Amino acid sequence: MLGDARGELRAVAAFSEAAELMELLQLQNDEGPCLDCYRDATAVAVADLHEAAARWPSFVAAVAERGAFRSVHALPLRLRRQAVGALNLFHREPGALRAADLALGQALADVATIGILSERAIRRSEVLNEQQQTALNSRVVIEQAKGVLAHHAGLGMDEAFELLRDYARSHNARLGDLARKIATGAVDPLTVAGRATDTGQAGD
Repeated sequence: MLGDARGELRAVAAFSEAAELMELLQLQNDEGPCLDCYRDATAVAVADLHEAAARWPSFVAAVAERGAFRSVHALPLRLRRQAVGALNLFHREPGALRAADLALGQALADVATIGILSERAIRRSEVLNEQQQTALNSRVVIEQAKGVLAHHAGLGMDEAFELLRDYARSHNARLGDLARKIATGAVDPLTVAGRATDTGQAGD
């Protein structure tokens, strides 16, 4: 189970339909060992679910109706003190896992955490690069439009930019979109220069 961008848990993978049902029951009832594990970033061991009815009444009752599992061990997928999810181990019989098995489970959870965080870092990097490229492309187009406007209207580059910006504001247009239209010839630069210098007239 993994936390989403809002910090809410989602069931993303399960080894069986019964295990997936266990996770969904916890999410539906908003209680259970896996949710506590995620919220507190600590392991939660339940040797016998029948004895945990006071702690998670709705979840335990739902599990009892189906009779799928009797014990749960939830291990946090965490980086330092922050959990990104939980790895849940279910067993059909009551009983605690051996310390060696829990250590192995936590090791697997730690490896999974590294992979998940690496993937998220790559995704964030790709989004940032795309945003930076978009900003750069927009800046290049604006510079091109400034040059076209300055050439046709006999203006300096700073004056051309102010006219471009004022025209975009008065027409409720995005600066980048207007610049692209000027650079491609879709908008007459002299029209922009003339309209931007009109005394408060913002008509087409």
